[in-house]
Amino acid sequence: MTKPPFRADHVGSFLRPKALIDARAAFKEGRVDAAELRQVEDEAIRGVVAMQEGLGLKGITDGEFRRTYFHTDFLLQLNGVEETGGTQVKFHNHGGTDLEYAPPVMSITGKVEHARDIQRRDFEFLASVTRQTPKVTIPSPTMLHFRGGRDAINADAYPDLDQFYQDLSAAYRAEIASLADAGCRYLQLDDTNLAYLCDDTQRENARKRGMDPDELPRLYARIINDSIRDKPADMTVCVHLCRGNFRSSWAAEGGYEPVAETLFNELAVDGYFLEYDDPRSGDFAPLRHVPKNKTVVLGLVTTKLADMESAEDVKARIDQAAKFMPLDQMALSPQCGFSSTVHGNDIAMDQQAAKMRLVIDVAKDVWGEL
Repeated sequence: MTKPPFRADHVGSFLRPKALIDARAAFKEGRVDAAELRQVEDEAIRGVVAMQEGLGLKGITDGEFRRTYFHTDFLLQLNGVEETGGTQVKFHNHGGTDLEYAPPVMSITGKVEHARDIQRRDFEFLASVTRQTPKVTIPSPTMLHFRGGRDAINADAYPDLDQFYQDLSAAYRAEIASLADAGCRYLQLDDTNLAYLCDDTQRENARKRGMDPDELPRLYARIINDSIRDKPADMTVCVHLCRGNFRSSWAAEGGYEPVAETLFNELAVDGYFLEYDDPRSGDFAPLRHVPKNKTVVLGLVTTKLADMESAEDVKARIDQAAKFMPLDQMALSPQCGFSSTVHGNDIAMDQQAAKMRLVIDVAKDVWGEL
């Protein structure tokens, strides 16, 4: 593929180097200022860009090195959005030991507005230090609805939820227009909620918050479509579905069947990054709903474990997926980022690079030169 998503691609985040983690701690403690922190971030981003280009990747991110969480750092820059504690969740892992963790909940305390450019400056720096296609990853607009529901949206600001959905989409359109004006042509929306709607426990939790889990996929497709409706024709927009990615643990399980028809046929994106690294993501049968004009990037290589998959096993999984959709509409990536939060997964830098080499080598074998 000459345009994104690429045959060998990735979700976006990479493990933070120690110098960056130390600088972030120093900033929090007041020992360095914002300008000094940004200098360290810039240098770290140059390094992660060089790593990606050295491996042969065509889509390049900044590793999300300027963020603490994949979503809050972005969402809190919208007017009307505040962080109000967390929702306690059990995160599961392959070791069988649950992690008790409360991901931050965003509350709507006033009218949602796009008051300033959020990612433009960061994109412009990334574009200046890569020779390949720079990709921007931002949280899906649905992240401001699912975890809190009606109770997290101020009724004085929004007695009518439809107005909230309209304002939210308008704020995203403004940010996407800003990025497009800066030259961004590869955008990814990171969405945990459509994947959580594949999990029976999460669906029941949604009901307890007053939401209908059967109707939410259509609502979320409408919000996302409204958010991206004015994008340039040559901008590729993909969505990444994630079941939780915190310190090698996850929060949800279940195959894509409950959301598949809406996901693939009502959501007006160009491609999908789907987790498929282990049985918690279900089988490939939902891929039968993928229409002819869309690409599915199969996340067959896990970022949660250091153990290396074999190239033969990954190729066999691709063959299984090809029973449900054309091979030519597929690509390959890790199942998620390596560091969706600053904490990172339980994997080493060299193992991270080895995982990406595997993705690239298998993609070359299956689809030819990248």
